[in-house]
Amino acid sequence: MANQQLFLGIDCGTQGTKALILDAISGQVLGQGAAAHSMISGANGRREQDTGQWIEAFIQATHQALADAGVDGQAILGVGVSGQQHGLVLLDDQDQVLRPAKLWCDTESAPQNDQLLMHLGGESGALERLGVVIAPGYTVSKLLWTKEHHPQIFARIAHILLPHDFLNHWLTGRHCSEYGDASGTGYFNVRTRQWDLQLLQHIDPSGRLQAALPELIEAHQPVGRILPAIAARLGINPEAVVASGGGDNMMGAIGTGNIQPGVITMSLGSSGTVYAYASEPAVSPQASVAAFCSSSGGWLPLICTMNLTNATGAIRELLELDIEAFNALVIQAPIGAEGVSMLPFLNGERVPALPHATASLLGLTTTNLNRANLCRAVVEGTTFGLRYGLDLLRATGLDARSIRLIGGGSKSPVWRQIVADIMDTPVICTEQSEAAALGAAIQAAWCHSGAQQGLAELCERCVKLDPASETRPVAEHVAAAQQAYERYRQHVATL
Repeated sequence: MANQQLFLGIDCGTQGTKALILDAISGQVLGQGAAAHSMISGANGRREQDTGQWIEAFIQATHQALADAGVDGQAILGVGVSGQQHGLVLLDDQDQVLRPAKLWCDTESAPQNDQLLMHLGGESGALERLGVVIAPGYTVSKLLWTKEHHPQIFARIAHILLPHDFLNHWLTGRHCSEYGDASGTGYFNVRTRQWDLQLLQHIDPSGRLQAALPELIEAHQPVGRILPAIAARLGINPEAVVASGGGDNMMGAIGTGNIQPGVITMSLGSSGTVYAYASEPAVSPQASVAAFCSSSGGWLPLICTMNLTNATGAIRELLELDIEAFNALVIQAPIGAEGVSMLPFLNGERVPALPHATASLLGLTTTNLNRANLCRAVVEGTTFGLRYGLDLLRATGLDARSIRLIGGGSKSPVWRQIVADIMDTPVICTEQSEAAALGAAIQAAWCHSGAQQGLAELCERCVKLDPASETRPVAEHVAAAQQAYERYRQHVATL
């Protein structure tokens, strides 16, 4: 089997950890594994996780993937880690975790975010200084929150890491970060690719936070070799190289081959994301567009909507429908759902920027109030939010010739057609729906090869599109969808 080159890709998300074994020679995924995480939640918006769970899930998912692939872990040449963005992991000077990790979906630090945004001079000040507008989910407000609510813990901070940085540290013992994930912290300048030390100085003049920052490395640079004891726990080769890794969106970009202009990746998960590759910093005057760096050496302008499959799931539960029955009803209703509109802002919304909005059903009459129209309206309403975001990205000069669809919603042929029609762009799914874990494995192969150039070739070989999923917009549908979208825009404008 000397003609194989095996790499382990890990995606540590909010719900759980996924592992996948990639053969970089054939481009085939040989095996997969998964393990769940639980959440520490509070009514005040607290969303935290015990980092020990990530490690247990990492080990479990890896063992499962190796067994599923039927390969010897000693053949693994490298490991790449994708992690949920923005989470805050604090370590003391003994490298012990100080408290549970505060996650991207935690809103407890919203007041601290408002303070910091004022300090930066509002949205325009933040854009000018950092290239992004800090939001409550970003890491920076979590630091100020920790200082105000847990001063004794704050005083012991020796290292500040993001979730994927923490896992890389567990694997190698090094404290590193790469540009893609770092650009979601809120204390990183995406144009110059450097930490904003003054902002950390503003939070804590003692200099403790600056001293706690990880070293920044380039996307193609490995963090180092895996520690022998950790290799033994995972059952993999102790010579394996650990890649720079990155945030889940950055790894999803690599895992969908979105490393050159012209491709848009759209993820239909519990939240929705749309992003594209740019070779220059794509800073938009719109606060909703996050001009993150990519983990492939460029930039990754991105928008994220808060409500997607959570909203379709809520309507399904309300009407007690399984996925098949729900999809059948969506198909029954005409485009525009006979005038029924749903603004699906169950969690407030980021794009359009309506943080305090609630969801609403509009346009109901005695003739159009039926289950089919409700089902169609929620799918259209969530997809209109993505269209709104795609228009913002196109306004920064991005060219979208095709959309690569990932996430749970992408498995539905009816939803794919709705996306193609509303975006007026052809849609195709990647064969591998775990795009972030695949991207992490591809990046591991890239870091292992030591060649700065080789990423495009690896993506060409390892990212496979599913021809059966290709969906083209239909002209009559596009016109009807455009009308329904304009109605949605009018409803949003009244909020």
